[in-house]
Amino acid sequence: MNNNPYYSVSKYYKDTYGEKVYKLPIKLSLTCPNRDGACGVGGCIFCSESGGSFENLPSFLTVDQQLEKNKGYIGRRYKAKKFIAYFQNFSNTYMSLRDFKEVISACNKDYIVAISISTRSDCVSRDKLVFLEEFSRETGIDITFELGLQTANYRSLDILNRGESLADYILAVQMINEYKFRVCTHLILSLPWDDLRDVVETARIVNVLGVKEIKIHSLFIVKNTKLAKMYEENKIQMISKEEYENNVIEFLRYIDKDVAVARIVGRAPEEETIFCNWDTSWWKIRDEIIQTMNDKGIVQGDKSKKIIFDKIKED
Repeated sequence: MNNNPYYSVSKYYKDTYGEKVYKLPIKLSLTCPNRDGACGVGGCIFCSESGGSFENLPSFLTVDQQLEKNKGYIGRRYKAKKFIAYFQNFSNTYMSLRDFKEVISACNKDYIVAISISTRSDCVSRDKLVFLEEFSRETGIDITFELGLQTANYRSLDILNRGESLADYILAVQMINEYKFRVCTHLILSLPWDDLRDVVETARIVNVLGVKEIKIHSLFIVKNTKLAKMYEENKIQMISKEEYENNVIEFLRYIDKDVAVARIVGRAPEEETIFCNWDTSWWKIRDEIIQTMNDKGIVQGDKSKKIIFDKIKED
């Protein structure tokens, strides 16, 4: 759809790098502190054994091999020339500083314009931030941290067995901001325990912290997870597709207009899930949200405090 009522991350990439940019996923042999006992066991109730990645190359391949293989395929398919190295599964700062330096340094290639690091808030440390600051300055490669907040509702975070709190997230974002790196926050806007107030409050927290990018998901129920067991035992009631779409629209209205939106609905392989997007194509849900916003004259940020304050200043 041409008339996009929100600031898409593809538009941000074009504005920043002058052309379309694609991510090259990288899978490492990792775990997270919520699985190995450091802060909890079992992981988040929605997380699969693959750690949130479904389509990555095997982790026994080196970073260099994964980049080259993915670049060959994605580059040919989309005629792309610039890429982002995307460390995707589990917690990609949950390793020694020495190992971290090695995997990051492997991304110093002329076709890599940025590195995106998916991790947990409680795995963000200052020694790695200092190294990344030096690496980015020397190579010109931008750095983004992808953090999974999911919701600002601490009760929901407890049910999800996140093993980290809203305060942990806030502290991590503040630390990352000190080094001028981007933060992309992952959010689930169809949690059975959240209401619209939680959705709006989450948007407001994203704004206050100066988060630059967001990824919105609906709640997948992946096979062989604790969440799947709860679903099969009728212990949770999923919200409707219409409720999800309304949540997304309201969230977009409250976030600032310069926050890049990487997605407004996610997707997962049908064979891996027992519930995903109400048996509806992800692109159809996306298009319905965009259509509703356009029909009603709604745009990203039209309810944000920043716009309200700017109007007061002008007056």
